[in-house]
Amino acid sequence: MNSRQTEILDMLTRNKKVSVTLLAKTLEVSEVTIRKDLSTLEKGGFLSRRHGYATIVKTDDVNNRLSFNYGTKKNIAQNALNLIKDGETLMIESGSCCALLAEEIVLNRRDTTIITNSVFIASFIRNNPNARLILLGGEFQNEAQVMIGPLVKKSAENFFVDKFFMGTDGFNDVGAMSGDLMRAEAVRYMAESAKKSIILTESKKFSQSGTVPLLPFEKIDMIYTDSHISAETLKSFEDKNIKIITT
Repeated sequence: MNSRQTEILDMLTRNKKVSVTLLAKTLEVSEVTIRKDLSTLEKGGFLSRRHGYATIVKTDDVNNRLSFNYGTKKNIAQNALNLIKDGETLMIESGSCCALLAEEIVLNRRDTTIITNSVFIASFIRNNPNARLILLGGEFQNEAQVMIGPLVKKSAENFFVDKFFMGTDGFNDVGAMSGDLMRAEAVRYMAESAKKSIILTESKKFSQSGTVPLLPFEKIDMIYTDSHISAETLKSFEDKNIKIITT
């Protein structure tokens, strides 16, 4: 995805619906170029095209979640890439920032193996010749395109890695939270097979919560986020011995 297409997604995040004419004027290119960009983004599942405009569809499908605040998520993923060296084996769970991290890894690191429960991530990076993937078994959750259930635990138990990257739906007084019981369970299974658990998330998630526990604070080692995190929130997490890295 080029920088102009990233700007298109950011404009759609802010406005929900944007005309081809306005996109062309704002980005200083022709409407023909914008239509080509929209066609590419639609094929990737990032947006929906209508006559003369484009929209982002609000569903839990990971493609649509990926398109919201794409530029911010991309920056978080690129920042987290600095933690990864050539030749590493690591775990990544299903999340939009995590999917972008997986893409950064196959583009910029060599001989790296990704262990994941995300069918979406496997599909997202499959065409890159550097993609070396191990997909954990389990029950397939269709909309999120992720493997869940006790078979994920059995599969994850066969590995031990230094780093496990995951997303979150928010935080409460005891730790990170999720909006899905089965996905949260899969995250905990995978965290048991890693030395360090690292969260990638937008700063807005620090003011949100969820319905089920994901991981307690004592099992979270680092959080990568954007620069809009408040000083008060930053200090509260540092007091919990959780390192915060901002873009």
